[in-house]
Amino acid sequence: MNRITESLSRLRAQGRKALVTYIVSGDPYPEASLPAMHALVAAGADIIELGVPFSDPMAEGPVIQRGHERALAAGTSLRSTLALVSAFRESNRDTPVVLMGYANPIERMGYRAFAEAAAGAGVDGVLTVDLPAEEAQGLNSELKAAGIETIFLLAPTTAPARAERIAAMASGFLYYVSLKGVTGAGHLDVDAVKAKLAMLRELTDLPLCVGFGIKDAASAKAIAASADGAVVGSLLVDHMGAAAAADSEAIAAGLVQRVAPIRAAINEMN
Repeated sequence: MNRITESLSRLRAQGRKALVTYIVSGDPYPEASLPAMHALVAAGADIIELGVPFSDPMAEGPVIQRGHERALAAGTSLRSTLALVSAFRESNRDTPVVLMGYANPIERMGYRAFAEAAAGAGVDGVLTVDLPAEEAQGLNSELKAAGIETIFLLAPTTAPARAERIAAMASGFLYYVSLKGVTGAGHLDVDAVKAKLAMLRELTDLPLCVGFGIKDAASAKAIAASADGAVVGSLLVDHMGAAAAADSEAIAAGLVQRVAPIRAAINEMN
C-alpha cells in the first residue's frame, strides 16, 4: 500500500487528523532542505509536500513565489529534488512525500522517466498544479504504473459534476483550496469550507485535505474539524526566507517552533 493511503487510513481509523506541511525544495539553500524535512516530521507532520521550484509558480502567493525564486537561484531543479527525497529515505521510510509542482519540468523529463525516477527516489504522490485533470491522463497512467498517487486540486468554484470527475481520477487524497486566489492570501471562511467538504463527501470516499489560508494553530484546528487534514505552507516558507542567512540547524529549529503548536492544536480534535 502507498504510504499516503496507509498513513491517512491509519489516521482516519484512529479518529485523528493529518498535518500536511509544505516547503520548497532547496529553499533557502539546498543544504537546509534535508534537516528541514526531518524537523517537520519531528514536530508532528504526517505528510511532507515538497514544492518543486519553477520560474512561474502561478498558484502561489508572494511568500511562496519568493521561496521558488530562492531555490532556483540556489540551483535547485526537479532532479535535485528527487535526490533530496532519496536522501530523506535513507533514514525515513515511513513519512509520505508529495511533490507539488508544475508541468513543464515533468514534461521536459518525460512522463515515464519522471514517474520511474520519482518512484525510485521514494516519492509517494504528485500534484501538478497547472495540469487539469482532463489533460492529465498521460501522466496519471505513468504515475499509477509506478505506484505513485495522483493528487488534484479542487477549488471553491469547482462545479459538483466536475469535482466528481476529478475525484474519479485522483488517488491518495484530494486537495481542497479553501480560498479563491493564490496561496497565503485572503480570509478563511471556515463555514464555507465545511459546507463544501460536506458536498464533496457525497461524491468521493477519498480523504480531503485543505490548504491555502491556514496560517496558525487556530485556523488549522478550525479546518481540521471538518477536513481529514490541514495543509500549512506559507507560514513555513516565510520562516525559510526570514532565516535564509542562518545555518541549517537553526532553520530546522525554527520549523519545529512553528509546526509543534499546530500539531498540538490539531491533536485537541482527537
